[in-house]
Amino acid sequence: MCLAVPGRIIEISGEMALVDVQGNRTRISCVLTPDARPNDWVLVHAGFAISQLDERLARETWDFLDSSGRDSAADVEGHRGF
Repeated sequence: MCLAVPGRIIEISGEMALVDVQGNRTRISCVLTPDARPNDWVLVHAGFAISQLDERLARETWDFLDSSGRDSAADVEGHRGF
C-alpha cells in the first residue's frame, strides 16, 4: 500500500524543501510542485511533494490517520490469539 502524508514546508532551496511531518523534519523534492512556498502544506510521498493542499484538509487527514491508528491498536490489543 502507498501512502502520502501531509507536511508543512519549512524552507525551500532550489527544488528541495525541508518539511515538517508531525514534528519530524525531512528533505524532499518539490520538482512536482514548483509553486509551493514556505508554510504551504503538501502531500509527501516517496521523498516528493506530489500536490499542495490547504491546512484544513491537511489537519483532517492527520486526524483520520491518528484515529485509524488508535482503532487498529485497539483491535490488536483486544485480540488474544487465533
